[in-house]
Amino acid sequence: MISTAANAFVEVSPGTYRLETRLTFASVASLRGEGLKVIDSATNGLTLELQSVAAVDSAGLALLIDWLAEARAKSRALKNQHPPETLLSLARLSEVEKLITG
Repeated sequence: MISTAANAFVEVSPGTYRLETRLTFASVASLRGEGLKVIDSATNGLTLELQSVAAVDSAGLALLIDWLAEARAKSRALKNQHPPETLLSLARLSEVEKLITG
């Protein structure tokens, strides 16, 4: 699945977006800004559904943590739903699983 940053976030309901892209070193630089726009547009809580993420590496994990920090800095709750097993494994290895699932 190849996706551009502009269409990687699919709004499935108000405040809930399905992320349809790869979260890898090759994609995170272009995705960061789009994610920040989504965070900025959230008026309350924000949910990212991650089940459609085709591939993830440590750069993708770092991006999700960055978005979480940005959301918290703006007093917005950010929740990740349905993270793929690869992401959970990386998060466990890095001892940040609660940041991704919490």
